[in-house]
Amino acid sequence: MNIGFIGLGLMGAPMASNLAKAGHTLHVWSRRPQALADYAKRPSYQIHPSAAAVAAASEVVFVMVADSPDVHQVILGEGGVAEGGKPGLTVVDMSTIAPETAREVAAALFERGIDFLDAPVSGGEVGAINASLTIMVGGEEVVYERIKPLFDLLGKSVTLIGASGAGQVAKACNQIITGVGVCAVAEAINFAHKTGVDAERMREVLMGGFAASRILDMHGQRMLERNFVPGFKAWMHQKDLGIVMDAAHAQYLTLPTAAAALQLYNAMVGSDLGDEDTTAMLKLFEQMSTAAEGASA
Repeated sequence: MNIGFIGLGLMGAPMASNLAKAGHTLHVWSRRPQALADYAKRPSYQIHPSAAAVAAASEVVFVMVADSPDVHQVILGEGGVAEGGKPGLTVVDMSTIAPETAREVAAALFERGIDFLDAPVSGGEVGAINASLTIMVGGEEVVYERIKPLFDLLGKSVTLIGASGAGQVAKACNQIITGVGVCAVAEAINFAHKTGVDAERMREVLMGGFAASRILDMHGQRMLERNFVPGFKAWMHQKDLGIVMDAAHAQYLTLPTAAAALQLYNAMVGSDLGDEDTTAMLKLFEQMSTAAEGASA
């Protein structure tokens, strides 16, 4: 197929690569021209001057950008996908955005005869590279079934959650659990360290009980190794929990643990830890402990 892909960043680049490896032709464009430099010599990629041009050359267009305004601009803005897309095109947004934005984009494209799926992912850079992402999809079932063979090239768990926006709601739930979970694991490891207990042994024994989780397993190990190379940057989780809280406010919902976690990610960004992996939450707790020790001295 001729597949458009917009957003060749930390996640998008390996995802596009997995589609190309399956024999598809990738039509690409980026708001940052330097992001396309490495693709000019790759035979499976064709570079275009705009998102509209990508859409005109494609049967399906995948979008993987940072936030709701970016999705709105790339798809519905001047020179965007909607401008170049013909009736029958399918647009698949795999960014993490507000559910309401997904619904607005779906409605705008529907008026042009263009199908839309919101399909955010979980699994980080490693999942993108290994095509082992979890993909949460919102949209019409007939469109989902048509695109599922492509999803299967990108992830190992692909589920249609419901109508447009439902995929983003599922991703928001994922970000609540993982965001709070990373904070809890970092807090526990810092607590063990500060009380003179072997944190590695602590983690090992907890993995055999009810506290066991993938976050304690994978992220806990990264914290113990002090491996803070970004697989999912802290500012991204800050952004995602911001989306969660905005949606909660719109529904008059109280999400106290998500709100507390968001404040910790705010503190990470404010402490110049935003471009490090979320596991650098441990560094934040260490900094706060050091500050508290200094104040009490």
